[in-house]
Amino acid sequence: MEGRSTVVLGASPKPERYSNMAVQRLVAHGHPVVAVGAREGRIAEEPVRTELPEGLRCHTVTIYLNEHAQQAWQDRVLALAPQRIIFNPGAENPALARAATERGIEVVEGCTLVMLAAGTY
Repeated sequence: MEGRSTVVLGASPKPERYSNMAVQRLVAHGHPVVAVGAREGRIAEEPVRTELPEGLRCHTVTIYLNEHAQQAWQDRVLALAPQRIIFNPGAENPALARAATERGIEVVEGCTLVMLAAGTY
């Protein structure tokens, strides 16, 4: 799990969920993924964990949790010191975005799936 990996926060094993699609498309585009969700499971070959692995270094955290659900994760996300946090539609969080910006973390309000399709990820 090198520093170029992406944490998908709010990952769901349910195939109809956008977080599930994001995990699959990130892997298809060659991005190492750490899927973290409410329940353990699998998305294709990727395990869904309920906690962030110890010593994890990542480039991007892409969030699929609403603002309220993010509260339990905020300190842990900031402690990862990623280069970028993507707030997918419905996950916008002005407080976390402000805290991230103050720490020099790039904040993007966008859609990981669209970014991958457009080649802007």
